[in-house]
This record gives sequence, structure tokens and C-alpha cells, in this order.
Amino acid sequence: ELSKPVRPSAAQTANAGPSARARMAVIVGVSAGNLIESFDWFVYASFALYFANSFFPKGDQTAQLLDAAAVFAVSFMVRPLGAWIIGVYADRVGRRAGLILSIALMTLGSLALSIIPDQKHIGALAPILLVLVRVVQGISLGGEYGVSAAYLSEMAVRRHRGMWSSSLGATPIIGQLCGLCLLLVLQANLSDQALHEWGWRIPFAIGGVLSLAVQWLRRGIEETTAFVKVADKTG
Repeated sequence: ELSKPVRPSAAQTANAGPSARARMAVIVGVSAGNLIESFDWFVYASFALYFANSFFPKGDQTAQLLDAAAVFAVSFMVRPLGAWIIGVYADRVGRRAGLILSIALMTLGSLALSIIPDQKHIGALAPILLVLVRVVQGISLGGEYGVSAAYLSEMAVRRHRGMWSSSLGATPIIGQLCGLCLLLVLQANLSDQALHEWGWRIPFAIGGVLSLAVQWLRRGIEETTAFVKVADKTG
């Protein structure tokens, strides 16, 4: 599926730009992916107050939060690596394939965070798994922006490239705000004990499900004409 790009329509190949329907599918698929990836990435920081003691039970709350922050830092540091890996993959296999791979990695990470047992059940393996999952998410988010920018700029008609690419600046902020709003909703409806025990898993489960939906959307978008032309020339 990833290695077989969906060919652009005849109108797009003729440099008339994508149809209105294809244009909407592109904007929704790419923008929704950016939004959800941002949501999945930042709910970790928003809910660390509630899950830090599940993975780092030793020490006081400050020490637990510092350990959780250290994991966040590690995942942040691998983002340049993710940008390189997924960028190279998108150059070789396709922009569409790169977008699908990026959201697939984020889906895997979010769903894993929603079910990882805490340290009471699996001991030292719990924080190790937490680090590994966040590294996967860091690779995903690192590759998302570059491939999205390349895809939108290649798909957009020349006079609307700025407008199409503007979603890359807006949707990540919206994703962060959605995560904060969800935190407020859960705090208003769940007890502090419930949030510490299992409520913190809810945003990761929601993010994983939404990422699956975005993955389905992205499988329906077309490959860019620019990439198809280059692929045809290089054989």
C-alpha cells in the first residue's frame, strides 16, 4: 500500500491543479494529521502530573515530574532524526507514503501509551517502554512537518501555495489547545484519584483512535504530480 502511490487525476497531470474534491481531501488529510499529531505529542506534557508516579514511583512528586520531563526531552531530541528518516523515505517511496508512515508511528505510540502497564505490574520495564514509545512518537512528529510541507507545496496550484501551507502553522496550535481542553474536561468530571489511576490514559486512547481515522484519510489522497514525474523519469 505504501509503495504504490495513487496517481494524480488527468486534470492535475495537465497542470490544471487538483479538482475541488481532491483539494479538500488533501487539505483535510494533511491538516488533520498535523492537528492530531500535535495533540498526541503534547498531551504527554499536559497529563504528566497524573501518570509520572505510575512509571517513576521513587522520590517525591518533583522528582517524578523531572523524570517524566527527561523522557520528553529524549523524545524531543530524536525529532531531527525522524525528520531525516521519514524525509528520505518520502523522497524514495512518495510524499503520500511518508505521510501515512508518520501518522502510523504516532498511532502506534498513542495506543501503546494508553495500555502500557505501570511499574507496579512490570517493574523497571515500564519506564523503558515509556522511553521507547516516546522515541517512536518523536520520530513521527519530526518527520511530519517536512513531508507535509513538501506535499502541500507540490499539490497546491501556484497562486495558492501560501494559503495551503498555512495550515502547518495553525493546526499544531489547535492540537495543543484541544489537549488542554480535554485536560480541563477530565479534571471537572473525574476525581484526582481516578485521574492518577486510569484517567490519564484516556487522552492517549483518544489520540490513537483519531490517528487511525487520519491514517484512513491519508490513504485516500493522491500522490503529487511532481513526485510521480520524477519517479517515472528515474524508472
